Amino acid sequence: MPSNDVKPLVLVDGSSYLFRAFHALPPLTNSHGEPTGAMHGVLNMLDKLRKDYDPEHMAVVFDAPGKTFRDDLYPEYKANRPPMPEDLRGQIEPLLAIIRAQGYPLLIIPDVEADDVIGTLAKEYAGKVIISTGDKDMAQLVDGRVHLINTMSGLYSDPAGVVEKFGVAPERIRDYLALIGDTVDNVPGVNKVGPKTAVKWLAEYGSLDNIMAHADEFKGKIGDNLREALAYLPLSYELVTIKCDVALDCSPETLAFNPQDVDKLRELYERYGFRTRLAALDSFAVTPHPSLPPLGGKGQEDGASSPPPDKGELEGVSSSAGASYQTILTQDALDVWLKRLQDSGEFAFDTETTSLNYMDAAIVGVSFAIQPGEAAYLPLAHDYLGVPELLNREAALAQLKPLLEDPAVRKIGQNLKYDRSVLLNHGIELRGIAHDTMLESYVLDATANRHDMDTLCEKYLHHTTIHFEDIAGKGKNQLTFNQIALEQATPYAAEDADMTLQLHRHFWPQLLALDGQRKLYEEVEMPLVSVLSSMERNGVKVDANQLAQQSRELEARMQTVMGQAYAAAGQEFNLASPKQIQEIFFDKLGLPVLRKTPKGQPSTAEDVLEELSAMGHELPTLILEHRGLAKLKSTYTDRLPEQVNPRTGRVHTSYHQAVASTGRLSSTEPNLQNIPVRNEEGRRIRQAFIAEPGCKLLAADYSQIELRIMAHLSGDRGLLEAFANGKDVHRATAAEVFGLPLAAVSNDQRRAAKAINFGLIYGMSAFGLARQLGVDRKDAQAYVDLYFARYPGVRRYMDDTREQAHAQGFVETLFGRRLFLPDIKSKNAATRQYAERTAINAPMQGSAADIIKRAMIAVDAWLRASGLQTRMIMQVHDELVFEAPESELETVRARVTELMAHAASLDVPLVVDSGVGDNWDEAH
Repeated sequence: MPSNDVKPLVLVDGSSYLFRAFHALPPLTNSHGEPTGAMHGVLNMLDKLRKDYDPEHMAVVFDAPGKTFRDDLYPEYKANRPPMPEDLRGQIEPLLAIIRAQGYPLLIIPDVEADDVIGTLAKEYAGKVIISTGDKDMAQLVDGRVHLINTMSGLYSDPAGVVEKFGVAPERIRDYLALIGDTVDNVPGVNKVGPKTAVKWLAEYGSLDNIMAHADEFKGKIGDNLREALAYLPLSYELVTIKCDVALDCSPETLAFNPQDVDKLRELYERYGFRTRLAALDSFAVTPHPSLPPLGGKGQEDGASSPPPDKGELEGVSSSAGASYQTILTQDALDVWLKRLQDSGEFAFDTETTSLNYMDAAIVGVSFAIQPGEAAYLPLAHDYLGVPELLNREAALAQLKPLLEDPAVRKIGQNLKYDRSVLLNHGIELRGIAHDTMLESYVLDATANRHDMDTLCEKYLHHTTIHFEDIAGKGKNQLTFNQIALEQATPYAAEDADMTLQLHRHFWPQLLALDGQRKLYEEVEMPLVSVLSSMERNGVKVDANQLAQQSRELEARMQTVMGQAYAAAGQEFNLASPKQIQEIFFDKLGLPVLRKTPKGQPSTAEDVLEELSAMGHELPTLILEHRGLAKLKSTYTDRLPEQVNPRTGRVHTSYHQAVASTGRLSSTEPNLQNIPVRNEEGRRIRQAFIAEPGCKLLAADYSQIELRIMAHLSGDRGLLEAFANGKDVHRATAAEVFGLPLAAVSNDQRRAAKAINFGLIYGMSAFGLARQLGVDRKDAQAYVDLYFARYPGVRRYMDDTREQAHAQGFVETLFGRRLFLPDIKSKNAATRQYAERTAINAPMQGSAADIIKRAMIAVDAWLRASGLQTRMIMQVHDELVFEAPESELETVRARVTELMAHAASLDVPLVVDSGVGDNWDEAH
């Protein structure tokens, strides 16, 4: 983003955001039943822009009703656009009235589109220009001075950003748009020419004019289409060209803000139910106490320091957007809040800490909220110069401990797993964990958006939160929370608790209305919070010396592979340079070009290298091997020793519940899910995960769980019988497909059947199966046809699931987890087919995720009740890993296997394999 040293001219494409806000936000209404969602969206966008850029000159530009010069050029221009929805039409006038009353310069120029007004102002202004839009046409205006920002997506486009997004430079955007056309605006392009083809042509010929001049050189049907389009391509080019010489009654320098019309805003906010904005009219942002020094601690005269405020001065004086936020600095104030929290029976809270690392973080302060709009912050460890006297942290936490450990008082939080762990660092066991707004959002719709507080508040509460960077700065000079002045810390911290409570009150009624999701939330996701927290804190011991030796061996192997690659290439080159690889592969060695990048260059992406390797080419195979070795070294053998906690001597990963749309857990720092298990290097890394002296590692793994779920969901008699009788399901499938007795099935036939079994779960096509098996596509298709003939229930399940997904827009797991499929009705065939494959796979993968979560909850409860010393230390895919004293091993192994096998009741048995060893590889 541009430097804030020189304030830019900010131009807003109001028409673009009006439609995008209308379609992006839920159908909100006021108390009169009038729609307000688009108004909320546009106003929030304006708030964010003004806050981010603090411009002195700004204009919000809307299209004027009626025709423009483009309609005169081409009467069919925008003829395909449907009429404006009535729910949107009714929001335009009040929205414009609010924008005017807020003091924004508002431009609606007759006979001219908003794009042209913006283009003219951008051209006339001498300084930096920021255009806020979601319209791709605006990319033609970008240069070193004019940049784009899309406040809905966060995408920022300078000239390089335009090239990255579209594959062409800003000066070629009009050529690009003319070639592809625009179905929404009814701009004719070249039939069957989409973005990839347009980028390719422009890379080869340089411009639209040159493409037209060489139209006779284009072969096949696409060439015929180009030649048919020659008559109207100049018109298309003119239609997509933004006019930058519109006659305007204003200049960029006159676009200064007007004073707010507070009376008019109050009338409009009351009329349309904008309660937060209404409250903010009287108490905007943060109101420091009059006797406090301004931010930075300096007095207003001669730079003299002001004395620190009295202990009572901060109490009850901070407010954010009309909310009442109190700073607790006295014992009396803390006593009052402790009683209120205890009497409430339920409250939201949040911790402010010194670190994002849950094992190292110490509490700086705690915030609480009981009612929306009212919250308090208890600062305990701020240590900047001039900080008021604070309550003693240890004494205050000792007073909070009974409340936080009381299971009868229900706690609400956002990502409570982190807060639980931080409190444990201070000897407090958080009990009464009732609700987590991150998980409420995730269970309601895992695919809709991110589930962090800033995103949720923006989307569901139409409230822009104070971001940490707003008060702490960015980069290497960013402050830690203990360095933040209380005047800023209180609104930030108290807002977290307040918004958490408001988000819960938004989500919880929705969950109550959906019995399946509510049960999943209450019985699986919420109980798992403390299980995962304990497992994270248990950590796992790693052998740093062994990893160091592996790093040396990986480095040696990488050097060997590099030498082999040089020999295969006939020269030395940088194995990490796509440009150099392109030159050697395609210019020197003449390897086939399988795909091109958006810039028209031959692709050297990993899947392309894999395909070239499968075709028998040596150099791609060597580069893939080198990349794999380098990744293992940098991610694991070099990094893991650095991640050992000096206090515990163990590695502590972070498990994430609200990331994967299917419900599967993911992990970071380190990512345990991606350690290879099928190659020697990956297994050696697992050998460095070891047990403490006197203990063993126990690994318990579900056997073919997704295939078993497929058998249960499909009800196919052949699959059910194979699992019920304990057959090798892949050998049984091979016997069915190839019409052979079990004993006659060869290993190659079993391998093919295994590929079919798992491939169908993941939506693999006959083409993909052919590549995997090394057979031609016709043979692969024959295998698939035979499979479905032998297992008709599977085909029926897949067809029914696909149909159900189209009808309702989502699929469900066995336990009610919903995966929404917004692309299931896409007009783009590839996008739609991907959504269909996801619909078939998600119930199996999601059910498997739910089952192992249920198993973890059951096993954790048993271990806690048993008094045993065994600890659950890792969860990876369908596997749980435990560290058990040798004396407890057989007891734990038997009980864990039993609890996992009974985590769900299916029409086929759940089988759990287990192993024991001194390290993870031995146990696996």
